[in-house]
Amino acid sequence: MLTKSDANPRLSVLKIAVALSFLFGLLAYDHGMALKHAAIDVPVAQAATTTPADTAVFSGGCFWGVDAVFKHVKGVEQVTSGYSGGNADTANYETVSTGTTGHAESVQVVYDPAQISYDQLLKIFFNVAHDPTELNRQGPDEGTQYRSVVFYANDQQKKEAEQYISEADKKNTFGAPIVTQVVPLKHFYPAEAYHQNYFEMHPKNPYIVFNDWPKVNALHDKYPELYKFNVQVAGSGAATEN
Repeated sequence: MLTKSDANPRLSVLKIAVALSFLFGLLAYDHGMALKHAAIDVPVAQAATTTPADTAVFSGGCFWGVDAVFKHVKGVEQVTSGYSGGNADTANYETVSTGTTGHAESVQVVYDPAQISYDQLLKIFFNVAHDPTELNRQGPDEGTQYRSVVFYANDQQKKEAEQYISEADKKNTFGAPIVTQVVPLKHFYPAEAYHQNYFEMHPKNPYIVFNDWPKVNALHDKYPELYKFNVQVAGSGAATEN
């Protein structure tokens, strides 16, 4: 993930991968643009509902891509990038990036259970948003802050997450054991403003093109009935059509 600082250890990986990002990754971006132009340009309207919103928290590597995936899911009302697993005094990007705080880069997903279930969110998390067989890393990013975690808010979420992992491992769904942790959610701390809506604000960033566009495109390909084209960016008053 690129940041304001060129000292970020991810930058060296990106320099090595940049040629591939423009040859291979841009194909993913072009595919995403094709999906964009296929959308009907109608602003998203919030559906009237009396069902109270529920919240899920997932960690699956760099939060930019996981955030982008869930923003494109029908029934999801809000997604916030942040940190879970550590304390408030270390919940900032520079400190979390040391890998010593106990935090994992996470996303908080607020959703309407009348439109999408927690089980469906789990399927998207495991099958699209990240690789649940990678231990303490995702793609080019390494460290415990990139570990795979389901932070459950109640016993029902814990039960569903553990059941999904058990069944997927029995079927060898991912070709290797799932290493995802299932732990209680204690606190979620929103990340800095410049991390929010990063995919929508920087769709041509090489890291986004190479690592995150393929995830968003995979959501459309695997779960077209759940894919949301027009994404309302919080605070901007405008919708993107990714």
